[in-house]
Amino acid sequence: MLSGLNDGKAPRKIFYGWWMVGAAVGLQFLQAGLVSQAFGAYLAVLSEEQGWSKTALSGAAALQQMEVALLGPVLGWLIDRFGPKVFVRAGVAVFGTGLCLLSQVHTLPQFYGAFIVIALGSSLCGFFPLNVALIHWFERKRARALSAMSIGLAFGGIMVPLVAESLTTFGWRATALASGLIAIGIGFPLALVIRNSPHEHGEVVDGVAVEPPPRGESPENVETTRDFTAREALRTSAFWLIALGHGFALFVVHAVSVHAITHLKEGLGYSVAQASLVISLVTVFQIVGVLLGWAIGDRYKKRLIAAACMLAHALGLLLLTYAFSVVMVIAFAVLHGTAWGLRGPFMQAMRADYFGRSAIGMILGLSFMIIVVGQVGGPIIPGIFADITGNYRLGFTILAVLAGAGSLFFIVARKPKRPLL
Repeated sequence: MLSGLNDGKAPRKIFYGWWMVGAAVGLQFLQAGLVSQAFGAYLAVLSEEQGWSKTALSGAAALQQMEVALLGPVLGWLIDRFGPKVFVRAGVAVFGTGLCLLSQVHTLPQFYGAFIVIALGSSLCGFFPLNVALIHWFERKRARALSAMSIGLAFGGIMVPLVAESLTTFGWRATALASGLIAIGIGFPLALVIRNSPHEHGEVVDGVAVEPPPRGESPENVETTRDFTAREALRTSAFWLIALGHGFALFVVHAVSVHAITHLKEGLGYSVAQASLVISLVTVFQIVGVLLGWAIGDRYKKRLIAAACMLAHALGLLLLTYAFSVVMVIAFAVLHGTAWGLRGPFMQAMRADYFGRSAIGMILGLSFMIIVVGQVGGPIIPGIFADITGNYRLGFTILAVLAGAGSLFFIVARKPKRPLL
């Protein structure tokens, strides 16, 4: 996307919004690679070395998501009022500090405390404020920009084998400390790129001024509308349906992130290194899904694409659960990775398309109060059943069924009419 017009002499200027996309990619890569997608490797090592149960360790991931949900409405209001820039910068420092604290824990309560700090940092500099920032910079290419940002989350999976190797070679304490220093050293310069709005940087949305109405068009013949307020959005069925569908998808996403490596190791007989390679394969196809979203996200109905992705999540998890060959494990990686990469950016793009930009921070924050069901249930449900039954089959099967049923929420989530001015 190019900003302004070119007179044939001066070089075209790259729209600053794309520089922000690049910075957001880097920030998402750091968070995914160092914590969210690598948490499963930490779980496998800590459950063996410290003797902590899978339920207890899963609780840390669930607690992290609960904190994000509780902060959501407040953070959304603050971002709408003050902009995301200051929060992203503060979040990088808190996130890195939390990882450094993780390297010093000796008890389960200390472990939980470190993850509370990590969660706070993730909330401040993670996908929520970054999505809000990009939504304010893009409209016609919104799905493309948000899909591009998700490449960082996808590439984070590439870090999992490296983190797993570091955990086994240098230990989890050294790995956590190094991760915290890397997060601050690389993340803060990236955070400095984030701006609140195009006007702050002397730009306009999408980098191209909106064309005026055709000459002679009578104003009274043009129906003018405005963005939804948060209260108005809450009164629409679309708000609740998108939030429920999103939450049901996260049952699978968070279950895989937390438990897949342990299931591959204990249930299917893979080593931690081999299991980490499977997660990297998920990453490869997540990138495929992101690129597919880049190509089709602004052309076709996002809700129907999201519904199809839910079915792919469900089938992929069932293949992982009952895998008796490497082909089934690869098929899981293909289906789950592609569905994740394609569907993920659409969740925020749909909300912005449906409700506008003015109160998008508060609307996203309120949505977190609902999707937390999937964020918490994803790690906890399989962890509980694994401790009871000795394997992940029942817990994973329950989540797969929920994800398949969740496709119905997106099918019926039609766009509401905008309020009149």
